[in-house]
Amino acid sequence: MPKPSTDAATPVVSAFYDRFPYPGDPLQDGPPPGYNWRWNLRSVHQAVLGVSRPRPISAPAPKILDAGCGTGVTTDYLCHLNPGADVLAVDISPGALDVARERLRRSGAATVVSSLRQEQRSLLDLQGEGPFDYINSVGVLHHLDDPSAGLKALGDLLAPNGLLHLFLYADAGRWEIHRVQRALTQLSVGTGDEGLALGRQLFEDLPAENRLRRHHEQRWSVDCAPDANFADMYLHPQETSYNLRGLLGYLKASGLHFAGFSNPDVWDPARLLKGELLERARSLPQLDQWLLVEELDPDISHFEFFVSPQAVSCERWDDDQLLLNATAERQPCLWGWPSTSMLGPDLEPLSVDPEALELLKAVDQQPGTPLHALGFGDQTLALVRQLLERRLLLLSPGSP
Repeated sequence: MPKPSTDAATPVVSAFYDRFPYPGDPLQDGPPPGYNWRWNLRSVHQAVLGVSRPRPISAPAPKILDAGCGTGVTTDYLCHLNPGADVLAVDISPGALDVARERLRRSGAATVVSSLRQEQRSLLDLQGEGPFDYINSVGVLHHLDDPSAGLKALGDLLAPNGLLHLFLYADAGRWEIHRVQRALTQLSVGTGDEGLALGRQLFEDLPAENRLRRHHEQRWSVDCAPDANFADMYLHPQETSYNLRGLLGYLKASGLHFAGFSNPDVWDPARLLKGELLERARSLPQLDQWLLVEELDPDISHFEFFVSPQAVSCERWDDDQLLLNATAERQPCLWGWPSTSMLGPDLEPLSVDPEALELLKAVDQQPGTPLHALGFGDQTLALVRQLLERRLLLLSPGSP
């Protein structure tokens, strides 16, 4: 019997997700489709630290926590993309966990990890677990009555060199969503089946040119096709959102350290500006560049980022000799390997030159071999930098 949670919102939120198990992704037999590098620990290390961290054979299995696993979509990926790991997945909703258990049974997740536990527990009440090398908590803290308590609880579970991946709502990109939520609350539609039906009816009744209807139809209607997803967006009984300054203040107050966005391209001013304006933007301190992007793109609906117990630095591999002496591993999050046309770490279409593909194959076939010794001569440096820029290599420092 699960213990009562220490979070005041938990009973209401748990009952909500029992009615609408989220996310509403269909179940299927076999491993989940595609890849997502954010759920592969070695790829995460490369993104955050600039280096992968190969584990010695004698080292214990990495410990991974999926804190607020819902219907098990992320847990499924965490298992299949981290074979041999010890995985704990927790959620407050027994209804969502029932779906998660069936999902992972059908996918064979337990057969690829050292251990897998799926338990009805709050992330606030995991004392005695961990420490964890990686914690994934996507779309969870902003549904707590006190998100700060949730962040502290997760931080306390991290290993000294562990990383926490978070996803939290952003104020600006949810402007229309918040208005719809408040309107449905004023109309007292509730958070059950009647609220779902009336919420969908609202978008049919609003005039075609209405901004809220247009925003929903153009941006969210596909995502909200499953009832659970629609309910999670418009009917949720407990939600907090942030702006960037508030988010960074929230982290600072917790004693944790921001370790980088997991969607860094979104925060690049080059996505929005060019010419002189881009040059001016590039001259700003990094935080001011991000704040500028936040001002210029009101469609940013969430923050996704990494957090660490201590400040981290990222190896940039500017020194050619250090790069050539490094050993490499092929990015494991590729769909369609081996081919010159694949889907990349973010499921983006990816075309690779034949020579670069051959180097990737050589990395696969000669593990532990320094890049300069793979047999590509004077082409090596250019090919490696091309692959590194496209996030297709995971690097480990070699001998000086």
